[in-house]
Amino acid sequence: MPAQSFSRVIVIVLDGVGVGELPDAEVYGDVGSDTFGNLSRLRPMHLPTLDSLGLSHVAGRADGEAPWPTGAFGRMAEVSPGKDSVTGHWEMMGVVLDCPFPVFPQGFPPNLIAQVERGIGRKVLGNVVASGTAIIEALGGEHVRTGRPIVYTSADSVFQVAAHEEVIPVEQLYRICEIAFDLVSREYGVGRVIARPFVGEPGHFVRTAYRHDYTVEPTGRTLLDALADAGHEVAAVGKVSDLFAGRGITRTFPTASDAEGMDRIESLTQTMDSGFVLANLVDFDALYGHRNDAEGYAQNLESFDRRLARFLPQLRPKDLLVVTADHGNDPTTPSTDHSREHVPLLLAGRRVRRAVNLGTRDSFADLGQTIASSLCVGPLAHGCCFLEDIVEYDS
Repeated sequence: MPAQSFSRVIVIVLDGVGVGELPDAEVYGDVGSDTFGNLSRLRPMHLPTLDSLGLSHVAGRADGEAPWPTGAFGRMAEVSPGKDSVTGHWEMMGVVLDCPFPVFPQGFPPNLIAQVERGIGRKVLGNVVASGTAIIEALGGEHVRTGRPIVYTSADSVFQVAAHEEVIPVEQLYRICEIAFDLVSREYGVGRVIARPFVGEPGHFVRTAYRHDYTVEPTGRTLLDALADAGHEVAAVGKVSDLFAGRGITRTFPTASDAEGMDRIESLTQTMDSGFVLANLVDFDALYGHRNDAEGYAQNLESFDRRLARFLPQLRPKDLLVVTADHGNDPTTPSTDHSREHVPLLLAGRRVRRAVNLGTRDSFADLGQTIASSLCVGPLAHGCCFLEDIVEYDS
């Protein structure tokens, strides 16, 4: 086998685009969740590029007219308990959790809230499980009147703090979240503290692009760590750097939209001669899945498909492109939370064998192990490498 199978690897994570419930979905209240499949049944989508990579086969909706995939395809199951972005991204990069991050379906304990209030020097509002857009509409007016930040959580292990930018400036909100992080994450093990700034007037509040996630560090050595230690460039696009607490990343590029994310990916692949790009496109999850906006979700998939069609010809001969996801977020179900689902695994590049069915991988970590092998930094602690199955070596 050649020393290095690919010179560049680009992984695009479509945040929340699951392809069918996992066997343990019942434990999470997610029986029937099938983000992509349910959307397809509700509203036919025109996705020629994703279908050419095998998505229709992965999602079980291929018919006699479905194109034969031009690359390798399959789906991945999550081993780690949970269904949040941190858990999904960590497992993809080689860290499998034994225990889930703690969640607080009844809100956070009063003594913890009291500690946070003492730390930030002001009372808070909320402390409930809620949708981010719904809670700022419900409590935004009181927040503006009182200056008290809004605290809320979800089915994930998150402590979210929302504040109007004219009441609590963004930098001050970040400081509040840093103080909260030391308490709720370092002492209670909560996965993330998230700053959620917004603007506008009552009835017309809108969240801004200055979200910032404070995340606990990965509990093991990740693919990102291995690549950076070996001298590879590791570029993070979107919220990726936040999810790994900045560890193992050489350059980071926050984005305000999926369109900006694709712009950044294209720009990086024009300037990086080698290395690794890990990008998260969050709009599927944040704008459409959590808001049960099925039509917006479908339109965003079609928009991504068009951008992907433009991007594929830009790949170099020794590039590997991977399109996948971190969990589900089915906008067709009553829940507005993430869903415990399989995720797609679509691989493209001139050196990727055509029509290779990788089946259902036992862990997201199989992807990280494969990339580690392809860039000669493995092995990682978890995952089964499928590199030999996908590489078409030069004759």
